[in-house]
This record gives sequence, structure tokens and C-alpha cells, in this order.
Amino acid sequence: MERTKARECSVRHGPSKRKFCDVLRKMRRDIFSWYVLKTVALGQMLSLFICGTAVTSQFLADKFKVNTPVLQSFINYCLLFLIYTTILAFRTGESSLLYIVKNKWWKYLLLGIVDVEANYALVKAYQFTSITSVQLLDCVGIPVLMALSWFILQSRYRPIHFAAVVVCLGGVGTMVGADVLSGREEGKASDMLIGDGLVLLGACLYAVSNVCEEYIVKNLSREEFLGMVGLFGTFVSGMQLMIVEYHDVAAIHWDWKIALLFIGFALCMFGLYSLMPVVIKVTSATSVNLGILTADLYSLFFGLFLFGYAFSGLYILAFVIIMVGFLLYCSTPTYSAEPVAQEEDPGIDNTGLKMEEEEEAVPCAIEFISVEDTALNKE
Repeated sequence: MERTKARECSVRHGPSKRKFCDVLRKMRRDIFSWYVLKTVALGQMLSLFICGTAVTSQFLADKFKVNTPVLQSFINYCLLFLIYTTILAFRTGESSLLYIVKNKWWKYLLLGIVDVEANYALVKAYQFTSITSVQLLDCVGIPVLMALSWFILQSRYRPIHFAAVVVCLGGVGTMVGADVLSGREEGKASDMLIGDGLVLLGACLYAVSNVCEEYIVKNLSREEFLGMVGLFGTFVSGMQLMIVEYHDVAAIHWDWKIALLFIGFALCMFGLYSLMPVVIKVTSATSVNLGILTADLYSLFFGLFLFGYAFSGLYILAFVIIMVGFLLYCSTPTYSAEPVAQEEDPGIDNTGLKMEEEEEAVPCAIEFISVEDTALNKE
């Protein structure tokens, strides 16, 4: 069938355009492959979990005047601790909790601090700056994440990946423009410089956390990452809770509605943390961060009914642009540059043998391996 189409294309357009037709068919096949469709579906599930955390947080802040981001994160870390740290406690050998804590405790302590402060900085920024600033500056985390992946994870990108990122950021720009036109841009900022700094700090910390997560998930295990983040995240956020939010928590007038919102937030955050390593393992941290750019749009759609947000057709356009960029990024796999061990010179002086060896040798000291293929081989 493919040969018939290629022959028809050659006859109709000439041999010079046959290659172009083949490229178009390959791109269409790659974009609508099962792998890409699965990646898109998983990415949108993550966006819905983020949307759930945003909606419940806004209900707590607007309706009940409860603003306790550390307490909300603390509950999530406790759930991770109870589930995944307990799983590690029943393991033996190098994957056991005792071995990991004994040999890697300081690494996971730093990761716990980074993850807790990333959540805190980004949520706290909304008190000082506008929604538009948060949406724009939060995108700084994507190029930071790509740079860290390049140097730490040895990820290699093709031109289509950079083009896809530009398209996604264009979708974010469209979304911000829709916010301004619809009146969601609020001048309630008390100190925009502090807020913008918190957004940049949170975005960079998230990038560091995501790179560490990708490395641990692909080289160690999902349970180890979640168990250790749960253990040290509970410790760090618990200490911060007693220092920063003690009075805010004591001032909460608890009832069943507030308790239900806290439970909803915790379950959405727990689902996000549990699912994200699964998605990262089959794709990459960069791909995941591009996919969840639609989370703000889902929050807006819920806000239309719950908070009376004004609607603009630009929001639909922004969603389409982001999804197009995400599909382009996922259609072509990234690559890892791994050094290949070269054989030592056996010391033979025969010129004829040397020429035969050079013809059979690999001409490059870098071997490019598909990230997705590597993940499948490890499974």
C-alpha cells in the first residue's frame, strides 16, 4: 500500500517531490502512533490532577480565607510516606529502606528540600504577583529543565523539539493574552518583584526536582523516588509548617467543607506524584512539563462555573496551540549521548591489518540511543 502511494506521488508530482511525500507520511504516522496518543492521554491526566489542586486551593483561599500551602503539601508527603516508604521498608538488599537511608540519606534530604521549597515558592508567589506573571515566568522552568537534561542526563534534542517548545510557549502567550482581555489580570500584587522572584525560584527548583526524578525513575525505581521524597518531604515540610504556618493553621475554623477540600487537594496531589514517574519513565521530564501546560486551561474551564470567570475564544486557541506543540515534541524521540568504550591498541604494526580494523571500527566515539528504547530495554 505504501509503495503504491509512493508511486502515485512520484507520477503526480515528479521524483523530486517523492521524498517530501514520504516525510509527510512518516510524520503523520509518528504523530498519530499509539505511543504518542498514550503520552498525550497520560499528560492530560497529570494536568487534571494539577487542576484539582488549583481549584481546591482557590476554594480554600477565596471562600474560607485559608491559605496554608505548607500544610497542604505536608498532608501529601505524609500519604507518600505511608504508602511508598512502607513498601521500601519491606524490601531487602540494596533496594531496602535501611540501605538507601544509610548510603544516600544526604542526597534525598537535598531532594526533599528542593521539592518542598519548589511547591512553597510557587504557591506563595500568588500572594505577591499577578496570575499573568506566574504563568509567563513559570515557563522559564522548561528551558532550564532542557539544559539540565542536556548536561546531567545526556539528553540530545533535534530541531523539531526546540520548535515544539517554541510552539508550546506561544500557546502560553496566547493564554496570557486571553487573561488580560477577559479581565483575569488583577492588580492585587503587593510587591511584584518579590512575587516574580518566587516564581523564578520555584520554576528552577521544579526543574532540578524533575531532572532528579527522571534519573532515579529510569535508573533505580519509582518506589525509591516516591518513598524517599515522602520520608524527607514529610520531615522538611513538617519543620517548615511549625515555623512558618503555625498561627495560620491554629486560626482555621474547621468544618466538614474545609476538611473535604483538604482531602480533595491531598488526593489530587498524591495522584499527581504517583502518576508522574510513570509518565516520565516512558517519555521524559521535559515532555511531561510541556504536557501539563494545559493545566491552567482546565482550571479556567472549571472556574467558568465555580468562580464566574469570563470566557474568551483565545483560550481554545491556546489549548490547540499547546497540544500541537506537545504532539510535535512527542512525535520524535529524544536521544542520549553515551560514551562508547574504545578498544585498546593491540600494538600490531602491520599496515594492512590496521586498514581492515579501521574500516570495521565505529567512526564516532558517541553512540546515540533512543530514550524510549532504553526504557523499554530496562523493563
